[in-house]
Amino acid sequence: MITFSKSSLPKSGAVIVPVYANEDRSSAFTELNDQTGGALMRAEKAADFSGKAGQQVEVTGPDGISNSAILLIGAGNRKDMTLLEAQNLGGKAVARYFRSAEKSLVFALDGFDNDAVDASDLHAAVAYGARLRAYSFDAYRTTAEKSELPSLTKVTVSSPEATDAKKAYAGLDKVADGVFCARDLVSEPANILHPETYAARCQDLESLGLEVSVLGEKEMKKLGMGSLLGVGQGSVRESKLVVMKWMGGKKGQKPVCFVGKGVTFDTGGISLKPPVGMWDMKWDMGGSAAVTGAMVALAGRKAKANVIGIIGLVENMPDGNAQRPGDVVTSMSGQTIEVLNTDAEGRLVLADALTYTQEKFKPAAIVDLATLTGAIIISLAHEYGGCFSPDDELVTALTDAGTATGEELWRMPLGKAHDDMIKSDIADMKNIGGREGGSSSAAAFLKRFVSDDIPWAHLDIAGMAWQTKDKPTCPKGGAGYGVRLLDEFIRANYES
Repeated sequence: MITFSKSSLPKSGAVIVPVYANEDRSSAFTELNDQTGGALMRAEKAADFSGKAGQQVEVTGPDGISNSAILLIGAGNRKDMTLLEAQNLGGKAVARYFRSAEKSLVFALDGFDNDAVDASDLHAAVAYGARLRAYSFDAYRTTAEKSELPSLTKVTVSSPEATDAKKAYAGLDKVADGVFCARDLVSEPANILHPETYAARCQDLESLGLEVSVLGEKEMKKLGMGSLLGVGQGSVRESKLVVMKWMGGKKGQKPVCFVGKGVTFDTGGISLKPPVGMWDMKWDMGGSAAVTGAMVALAGRKAKANVIGIIGLVENMPDGNAQRPGDVVTSMSGQTIEVLNTDAEGRLVLADALTYTQEKFKPAAIVDLATLTGAIIISLAHEYGGCFSPDDELVTALTDAGTATGEELWRMPLGKAHDDMIKSDIADMKNIGGREGGSSSAAAFLKRFVSDDIPWAHLDIAGMAWQTKDKPTCPKGGAGYGVRLLDEFIRANYES
């Protein structure tokens, strides 16, 4: 729980004091230093603490002081403090105490401001970062030691701007709900989260005001979705297509559509993946999780925009009924696809989902998200999502949203040469284009299912859906990448 208070100093729990480099200390620092008989100043000197970003010095609360610990945390140069840096500061402090014996934490933010950012927004950002970092997925841990489980239950932001900071935080808190929803979905094991149970979870989101509908295999077969259905035909789990609507904008205004790849487990099918690391493929539905989480965020904060999320949910398994390399399927668009590699399945799911989206909703723009290719990780590591689009304006809007939220994108090439790579000898196209430029040829494949007159972008987030190490606002595991990006994209471009 996160609360806001105008109280200058807490009466209990650990207290966090941001310290700017090469500046006079805040009144909170001075008061605590006096109460501790100069312990803070001595600790700074002993640790050569200057307030440089990332530095931390902890002082244990002495006898007679109610606070169990006082943490000085470097905030760097005042002029360099941004909303993202404030989020990171909040996240780093929570990370230190999240699984300690500490139950409450207070940020003493008197004097934590700068000329470029409103203080209330800066303080709200600290709370937001703290909330984002205070995540754990412990649903299946039954024998964990107490010290291994979260202990922190309350975070208070002590701020002279408490009233305005609380207002600024309210919307961010709803976005964090969406991030946590996406992280939960990505973290769930595939025997628990499969197409049927995933669709049921989406239907539960109607309590937020979303309108949710689900298409099963019978309905998709009637629509001619041979591309999507071919991927899931080797699984005993029925494939699903889920539509989530949030119509908070003007009546009759064209919606923006987000389309997500939801392969709840990807064995590779008959083109079987190597066993080492295959367990990671439970998060091959990271694109759909981002879409679902974004819809939760938009509904939660009552976004004044018309947005529809569409996710294709399948399980790619290798049984006797599974799709074979060399099969030819007919997509909903009528285009035929030679399936040379059944492990290049995400694009087959998205092909029909994109066609359905256009025909059903006539959108103002489409953004699809998918953990589509390992090649994008070779190109961008785990630092950026790849952005593919022929629309310069849309790319700018998305990359700006990524920069603002810290969920960064890097534009990748998409040209005729990449389209030529997927020409087939016996069908309209094949589903792989070779090793070279694999992410771009995959994007070129998707482009064939989008009308030229609809702004469209493909985000390959294979390197971003799952984190292998802790980050300031995200513990290792499911990242929920894309939720904040999509929410900011809507906020900045489609809300009045």
